[in-house]
Amino acid sequence: MSVPSHVIAGLKTRYDEPQRHYHSWAHVEALLRHFETLRAKMSDAGPVLWALYYHDAVYDPKAPDNEEQSAELLRVEAAEHLAADDLQFAYDIIIGTKTHELVGDWPDAKRADMALFLDMDLSILAAPEPVFDQYERDVRAEYAFVPEDGFKAGRAAILKRFLERDLIYTTPPSRARGEAGARANLSRSIEALQGQ
Repeated sequence: MSVPSHVIAGLKTRYDEPQRHYHSWAHVEALLRHFETLRAKMSDAGPVLWALYYHDAVYDPKAPDNEEQSAELLRVEAAEHLAADDLQFAYDIIIGTKTHELVGDWPDAKRADMALFLDMDLSILAAPEPVFDQYERDVRAEYAFVPEDGFKAGRAAILKRFLERDLIYTTPPSRARGEAGARANLSRSIEALQGQ
């Protein structure tokens, strides 16, 4: 199940908005590369692909409900392309990116697909140091309107929540590939934010 080119063109315009530095089309392309390597492991890759394209379609750093708005945009724009069950699944995947936890009452196979996507979305946490550090700079640029002290405190709190989880990644392959690196990057970034 592919996403029509006119839909992708509209999304590219959204992802090219000036407030975006990390949450841009480059982020979508990075996730697409992960998706292609994992597609064969998914029970139903179509809705996952739609969720991938739409998960950050609405992005205002000042708004608390970007995930909900992105999911609603998907519901409107994908309604004629996806069956109702697939549309709801893609919607729930996007909602899951708010906390990076599984949501919805889905069969195990679909929950496994959702877990794969949520792990893909967090893959940046385990990136090599220079890539992760650029990610942190890009996030700071997206929150340029926040004073430095407030940003440092807020960002450190967000990163600590990931670090305090028993497991950052849901699926065993993602944990094997990225858990240690993600924890190292998070710890390093928190220390920098706290001036330690």
